[in-house]
Amino acid sequence: MTKRIIVAISGASGAVYGVRLLQMLRELDTVQTHLTVSEAGWLNIQQELEFSRAEVEALADVIYPVQDVGAAIASGSFRCDGMVIAPCSMRTLAVVALGLSDNLITRAADVMLKERRRLILMVRETPLNLAHLRNMTSVTEMGGVIFPPVPGFYHRPQTIEEMIGHTLSRVVDLLGLPQPDAPRWNGLDTMV
Repeated sequence: MTKRIIVAISGASGAVYGVRLLQMLRELDTVQTHLTVSEAGWLNIQQELEFSRAEVEALADVIYPVQDVGAAIASGSFRCDGMVIAPCSMRTLAVVALGLSDNLITRAADVMLKERRRLILMVRETPLNLAHLRNMTSVTEMGGVIFPPVPGFYHRPQTIEEMIGHTLSRVVDLLGLPQPDAPRWNGLDTMV
């Protein structure tokens, strides 16, 4: 059975998370991806990754312009299994927290919350001010998952790609998708 996953890329630094997530989901035969990217998201992709728009769009099954608030993913009648905003800017977080739905990213996120579906926000900012924290609390209380892309080091990553991959494996787990090769914690090694 095919699962539909929405991937949104907003204007925070860390565009690699959204692009790499699309690549990981593309490897799963049972996933159909729906992509929307903010204008600042496209700027960050170009600045941080040097990917063309066409190269990123080729990773998704369906692409929507961020201004198209009449797109399929803007409706609760569109059956969807989850949405990830990767990365999620503090502006996007604030708009989601307030339910303003001013573009397709925030409208689709609002739909996920109102329909009680999985919404994961990979928030990217540091340090955090009180407004950021309150907005994160608000989204969490509505059922969203706040997932800062903070790498784990217990698996001893050797490259940035390994750190990104491990973080995104956790996101894919939260979506309930299979990934047999994901690094797993098996407890502390006992030293003799």
